[in-house]
Amino acid sequence: MKKILLAVAPVDPADSLNNPKAIARDVYDCYRNGASLVHLHCRDLNNNLTPDLDILKETVDYIRSMCDIVVEISTGGVSNLTIEERCTPCYPDWVEANSLNVGSVNLGDAVYQNPIKDVRYCVDKIVSNHKLPETELFELGMANTLRELDEMFHIPKPLLIALVFGHPGEMPATVPALKHMIQGVYDNFAREDVIWGYTEAHRTDWTMVANALDLGAGAMRIGFEDSHYIAPGVEVKTNAELIAKAADLVKSKGFGLMTPDDVRQTFGLKRR
Repeated sequence: MKKILLAVAPVDPADSLNNPKAIARDVYDCYRNGASLVHLHCRDLNNNLTPDLDILKETVDYIRSMCDIVVEISTGGVSNLTIEERCTPCYPDWVEANSLNVGSVNLGDAVYQNPIKDVRYCVDKIVSNHKLPETELFELGMANTLRELDEMFHIPKPLLIALVFGHPGEMPATVPALKHMIQGVYDNFAREDVIWGYTEAHRTDWTMVANALDLGAGAMRIGFEDSHYIAPGVEVKTNAELIAKAADLVKSKGFGLMTPDDVRQTFGLKRR
């Protein structure tokens, strides 16, 4: 049976406060409902991006006291941080994976800046510190860039690729756009070398998530970083409710859910 990696991105970047204990409790409930990976950003108590790892470490310690979910820390986010500051989460041994952004893109009124010099620096830090890179692709050309980076840095296989849709200014969350991106990935990489996933910003229903599973997705990301909606017009108060809904959808398609140890075995990670 094919198993799907179900990731939770629990923190809404618009929140004004960062509560490590509350986040950890929510992540634990997500783990109990089928999430095998948590995607976090390094934020201070006011929820601003920061290179200071103290609050993030506190959050991860609370999570680790309750479950063994795989911990992924972002190297991105629209901010004024330098690439060196953005890559501080590549070093700690309590981090297992890092998100990797391989190009610049408009996100609403903001410009998400990832110059290729910075991207190469980031790839080097992720790979040399033996973290799992989850590459986020916002446009087709980024698949070509990832292939060039792989030729340079020999990123371990299989590659974990998140296809991201729905932000104003980037790829729309439509079936033609999704098929376009999937073909772009397979034009650059052998199918056996890739596990691709689906992420949708501002999601209001589950139509495109279901379509992604039908088209071969091996992963999906759900959570307040992207959307609070469990149905059109219906928001929920916890990420666990969204994860439970996503898990039910996966099972309805005849797929299983990866455990954290499944993720570690698939991508050659050592348990932390």
